[in-house]
Amino acid sequence: VQLQASGGGLVQPGGSLRLSCTASGPITRDYVVGWFRLAPGKEREGVSSLRFSDRSLIYADSVKGRFTMSRDTEKKTVYLQMTSLKPEDTGLYYCAAKGRRVINSAQLNPRMYDIWGQGTQVTVSS
Repeated sequence: VQLQASGGGLVQPGGSLRLSCTASGPITRDYVVGWFRLAPGKEREGVSSLRFSDRSLIYADSVKGRFTMSRDTEKKTVYLQMTSLKPEDTGLYYCAAKGRRVINSAQLNPRMYDIWGQGTQVTVSS
């Protein structure tokens, strides 16, 4: 399985972007897919994660109420709709997957994922 992320760009504070992550190869209901971001000088941070088996959806506190993760099964694509963007949301955003169950408390831990797409840059600046 390979992942392809897209949709990043430059947006003003308060603006919106939608990121997409499309998988090639077989995706089963055992998969968990997450979005992560890497900002300069910071560690990689889990943003959101969706566990396909039971649709467990988890967000980092920093993005709750602003970001929404969703899935289109037919297109094998997950989305991250980002609204009310802030400068601190700037970073390189990655999607990642794990082909087996990840417990709720670990869904935002990047170490749990072993399939990574390339990053897409999100810059929030006026």
